[in-house]
Amino acid sequence: MFDNQHYITCGIDAEIPPITQLTLWQLIRARRMEGAELDYIQVFRLEPADTPDLGIVQKITHSQEAPPCQAEAQLVGPEPVAAKIYVIDDGDHSTMMLAEER
Repeated sequence: MFDNQHYITCGIDAEIPPITQLTLWQLIRARRMEGAELDYIQVFRLEPADTPDLGIVQKITHSQEAPPCQAEAQLVGPEPVAAKIYVIDDGDHSTMMLAEER
């Protein structure tokens, strides 16, 4: 799963910084390389987070429904955004979209 062509929607292109998009794809790739069982829908919740050492960072919560799994990451650099993002693998390709585009 998720080793096929990758696409993004207009909403992702307009609202999510490119480095954040790349990071989300890399988080999925890392789980795949660990040998984790991946659900066909990966969910990312993005929100700004204030950290004592780094200031405001992008907090990323990565989860899936089956089998249940959740992990958190932080990204320093781009302007943090608040969004819920789905990455869906339909077998032929994987699409990253904002939750409201579904």
